Amino acid sequence: MLELHTSPGAKVSIHNEEFLYFSGTSYLGATTHPQFIKILKNSMDTWGTSFGSSRAANNTLSIYKKSESYLKPFLQQEDALTLSSGTLAGLLTITVLQHKIDSFFHLPKTHPSILASNSKPLFINDTLNPLVQTVKNNRMAILCDAIPSLETTPYSFSFLDNISTNVHVTIVVDESHSFGVLGKNGCGIAATIPKRKNLAIVVVGSLGKAFGLSGGLVAGPASLISQIKELALFKGAAGMNPAFLDCFLNAKTFYKNQKEKLDKNSAYVFSKLGKHPAIKMNKTYPVLFHNDDTLFDYLFEKKIIITSFLYPTTGKKLNRIVLNAHHTKKQLDLLINQLLLF
Repeated sequence: MLELHTSPGAKVSIHNEEFLYFSGTSYLGATTHPQFIKILKNSMDTWGTSFGSSRAANNTLSIYKKSESYLKPFLQQEDALTLSSGTLAGLLTITVLQHKIDSFFHLPKTHPSILASNSKPLFINDTLNPLVQTVKNNRMAILCDAIPSLETTPYSFSFLDNISTNVHVTIVVDESHSFGVLGKNGCGIAATIPKRKNLAIVVVGSLGKAFGLSGGLVAGPASLISQIKELALFKGAAGMNPAFLDCFLNAKTFYKNQKEKLDKNSAYVFSKLGKHPAIKMNKTYPVLFHNDDTLFDYLFEKKIIITSFLYPTTGKKLNRIVLNAHHTKKQLDLLINQLLLF
């Protein structure tokens, strides 16, 4: 395991040697960008470094209401709630749904934070689980990541055509790896799911990846958000860092500009490697997967770092190459050339 002593951007120093960094999840390059750090510092001047009070206390900060009012139309959802992490957002959402829904199903590689203990696979041998047609009380929930692990494209929700319209379906989508990257202005993919009378959509996710700010959110029906607010775990927890929320609102132009750069980087690398037989990638998503487990060592010798570890929800080694908005064409060409030579 590599231990880094500075936060990486496009490059990182290890034992006084410079490496290109194609790892992590800072897709927009926010975490080390001087402009973004300046926005965050200005927010800290107003809101301090933290606010450790319960959201249910008799006094609160206006930034919570302001940011959540912005998130509702941004995510195209009825209501939204920010929390201290994406994992907490997922856990609280499932806690509420377990009191409302008896039948849970999940798509492959779903993140543990939204995986109900009694959930069953939605598909068995690529066929819709027959239990879907006999769900209790005609209510079911489908749990999934917007971008599954080891994949580079969002799930297709065409399977909804095969579920009876008499069954009320709640889809919980973890957008942690699609926020800031996919959708209009980085709103994710949930808004593209076809609307149906028997369908409710719940969005959960972390803001700590592309958006570069520790915290999370859940958005969906107002009744669900109200029930989450009544949970003891929500009332007993501090909210998201207020300076981070203020920064999120003030960085909208920065995010837009960085997304444009990221999209160009993704399209450029795809034009060079999109047909490589050992590489899985998509033109619109800044992640590549390689099927050779020796790749990390090879690239490390070439002073390039990628992600490589055994991922918990797949049981397979993850060889993940991550592009970000910081990377220059020269840096991308160095990566591309080494992958072609490998």
